[in-house]
Amino acid sequence: MNLILTDKPLSEALQTGKHQYVDVTKEKITPCMGCFGCWTKTPGKCVIRDSAVKIYPLIAQAENVLYISRIVYGSYDVPLKTMFERAIPVQQAFIRIHNNETHHVQRSVTPKKAVIIAYGAKDDAEKDVFRKLVSRNANNMIFTEFEVIFCNEEEVDSVAKLEMEKRWN
Repeated sequence: MNLILTDKPLSEALQTGKHQYVDVTKEKITPCMGCFGCWTKTPGKCVIRDSAVKIYPLIAQAENVLYISRIVYGSYDVPLKTMFERAIPVQQAFIRIHNNETHHVQRSVTPKKAVIIAYGAKDDAEKDVFRKLVSRNANNMIFTEFEVIFCNEEEVDSVAKLEMEKRWN
């Protein structure tokens, strides 16, 4: 399955097709409470009942992901970052060694190819911080390969369309 997870509405042409499309700004996603109920009380399921419980299984199942996010202080902007934090039910409380580092054991997560389209970076230093963040996330999110593409906000639709055509057809 192919998944587009975005913090910016895309053109209607990009919302339809042989992929799942989620604009997190249109969903009700409450911040994680840090209760770890998804690890102890209801393993694999968040105790908060909102849109996130429908979205994190899509992230786990996707073979190809296209994440689109504004960059703020070298990180994903709040809507996407909140969703990623709410996706911890796809991890277990147990630890594994991966590339000589400790990481959580995943709960039925499909290895994936990822493209991250980032817009709004202020300078090269912010881009470098974001690249490092994505590289670190790749270990936890089981990216077999990934690419970060920087663009202006006005270019997001055309860059997304090009990446989908190049990688998903």
